[in-house]
Amino acid sequence: MKRPTLTIVAAIILTAAITSTTSYSLLKNWVKQEIAAQTIHFQDLPKRPVVLANQQRVNVGPTESPEDFVEVSHRVTPGVVNITAFTGSYQASGGSGVIISPDGFIITNNHVVEGASNFEVTLFDRRAVPAELIGTDPTTDLALIKVDLDHLTPIPFGNSDAMDVGEWVLAIGNPFNLASTVTAGIISAKGRNINILESRYSIESFIQTDAVVNPGNSGGALVNTRGELIGINTAIMSEGGGYEGYSFAIPSNLVSKVITDLKEFGDVQRALLGVSIQEITNDMASQLDLPEVAGVLITTINQGGSAAQAGLKSGDVIIRLNGIRTNSVPELQEQVARFRPGDLVRIDFIRDGQAYAFENVQLQGMDGSMSVRPMSKPESSGKIEKKFNNGSGF
Repeated sequence: MKRPTLTIVAAIILTAAITSTTSYSLLKNWVKQEIAAQTIHFQDLPKRPVVLANQQRVNVGPTESPEDFVEVSHRVTPGVVNITAFTGSYQASGGSGVIISPDGFIITNNHVVEGASNFEVTLFDRRAVPAELIGTDPTTDLALIKVDLDHLTPIPFGNSDAMDVGEWVLAIGNPFNLASTVTAGIISAKGRNINILESRYSIESFIQTDAVVNPGNSGGALVNTRGELIGINTAIMSEGGGYEGYSFAIPSNLVSKVITDLKEFGDVQRALLGVSIQEITNDMASQLDLPEVAGVLITTINQGGSAAQAGLKSGDVIIRLNGIRTNSVPELQEQVARFRPGDLVRIDFIRDGQAYAFENVQLQGMDGSMSVRPMSKPESSGKIEKKFNNGSGF
C-alpha cells in the first residue's frame, strides 16, 4: 500500500507515486514550480444542541452558522489575489497571496516566487498588475511582494495562538486557477512538523486543517469565523497530488513577525536560544521526574549562547517560553522564531524534578550579536539564496 507524500502544492503539479520519506529537494524535481498548497490558549468548542435521552437540550460553546461563513467569505475574498511568477517570458509558477495593507503589500509562499524574475498579481476585481519582490524567508516558506496600488482591501491579522483544535476555519485561494474559491473545515492539529523545508533553521509548526486545499492555494488565506488571518496555506499531504484530507498552514503570529522583518529590514532577524532539543517521551518523563509527559528536553548547550549565558544546562526541560506552554519541538522553535536578537524572554523549566524560571534571558542573533542587522538593500530579484545550511539546532 502506498504511503501518502507530503507535497507543497502549486498552481501546476505533476502527479508522482512517491513515499512520505522523499526529500523536499527531490520532490521539487517532480513538481512543476507552482506551489499551492507558535503555547495554545483553549477556547470553547462550536455550539450545537445535544439531545439527551430525556429530550433536554444543552448548548455547547459558541455558535457558528452558515450565515457566519457567508458574511466572512464576502468580507475576505477581496483580500486574496492570484500570483503568476515568470522566468523571462515563461510562466514558472503560480499561487495565491494575501493583501495585508491598503497600499499593496501582499504575503505569499517563498516557493511560489522562488527562481522567478517577474510577477503579476490578479486582484479580486480582475485587474492584473505587476508586482515587486520585497523579500523572502526560505526557512519559513514566506515571501513579501508589493503592487503599486492604493485603497486595497487587506485581511487583518488574528491570533493563531488563540485558535483551538476543533474550531472552524475558511481557506481562500485560487486552486486550479479557480479564482476566489472558499472552502471550510476545522483545525485538526497545531504545531505540526512535516519535514518539507530545507535548512538548519527551518521553522515548521503548521496548523493542520481539513479545509480543502489544492494546487493553486499556496500562499492563500486561512481565516477564522471573524474574518481574521490565522494562517497562510502552504502544503498538503497526498498520494496523488490532490487534496486528501490534510492541509497545512503557517500560523499567523509567526507570519506577522517574519513579514514585519522583511518590510523593515529586508531580511528576517532570527533570534536563537543556542540549544539542541528533543521531545519528551513517557519513559523520559519518568526518568526525569516530570509531573507530565510535556516539555522539550535540552540535549546540548552551545557554549556562549543565550541558554548557556542564562544558566540553562543539558537535561533541563523547557516547559514555557514567556508564559506559553511548549509541549513539542516545533512549538518551542516557533515561539523563539517570533523574537529578534536582543529581545528578552522568560524561560520556565524543570531541573531534577524541581520547577525553575529564568527572567530576562537575552536572545542572540545567528552571528552571536544582540542587535538586529538589516540588509544594506533588500533583494529585488526572484533568486533565493540558501543562507542557513550548517547543522541543526536553534
